[in-house]
Amino acid sequence: MPTPTPDSARQPQRDSLGRPNEGWRLLLYTIVFEADTRAGRAFDLTLICLILASVGIVMIDSVEAIHARWGELFTVLEWFFTAIFTVEYMLRLVCVQRPRAYATSFLGVVDLLSVAPTYLALFFPGLQALIDVRVLRMLRIFRILKLGAYVAEYGELGRAIMATRRKIAVFLSFVLMVVVVLGTLMYVVEGPANGFTSVPVSVYWAITTVTTVGFGDITPKTDLGRLIASMMMLMGWGTLAVPTGIVSAEFASRRKLSEITTRTCPECLSEGHQPQAKYCRDCGIHLPPYQVESNEK
Repeated sequence: MPTPTPDSARQPQRDSLGRPNEGWRLLLYTIVFEADTRAGRAFDLTLICLILASVGIVMIDSVEAIHARWGELFTVLEWFFTAIFTVEYMLRLVCVQRPRAYATSFLGVVDLLSVAPTYLALFFPGLQALIDVRVLRMLRIFRILKLGAYVAEYGELGRAIMATRRKIAVFLSFVLMVVVVLGTLMYVVEGPANGFTSVPVSVYWAITTVTTVGFGDITPKTDLGRLIASMMMLMGWGTLAVPTGIVSAEFASRRKLSEITTRTCPECLSEGHQPQAKYCRDCGIHLPPYQVESNEK
């Protein structure tokens, strides 16, 4: 095997896909995907403001009176935001080692959905497609989901929910059994004469009662039915607190065990690695040096 020359030794290290994992792409990756440096924080804060502004414009533009007067201005602003988010999307594809993995990930799909409707609306200029254009315009509300990419606590909360999904599933299955049993009981007690025309309708009433929503479209008329409804209302107070407590306990324990960072794996894009970590906890690839800047001057 030939001995590496000094020139070849200075070449950037490359992964199995033949893409460099250092140099300007690594610098761009640190700014775009991580927020622990001054440039990264500025990038994320700017995008948060742009996302909120674009979502606000979409919501205001849905008001017919405002759209009739300021529609042209909103169209210009919409293309301005679309251009910025398109550049951001391209930068993310350029700086990651596996662009396809990012493009097919949840956040990658959200990024695409945030810009695609503006371009797709160009293909529906006819009057008969007005409804389709409005639907495409409303799809831009997906930009609000992009906020999760710039706030580390969103990712930590998502991991806490995933870690407790089995406990939550068991709890929801228990609540489902309760509403089915009590809904069926109310169908027997009240009957079609009082609005409980079938077991599915009675189960629907039980769900709205246990969740303390209480639309009021169906109400018990008998004393026994009102007693059962009262018990379900009181039980609903306790049941609503259970999933919140499960997720909150997991979230609090995770915050104690590790410091929350936006450090991201350049291979699988998993986020939240500890500052001292040398390898990705999901794919095992060697992580680049952690770059962080203190807020203190």
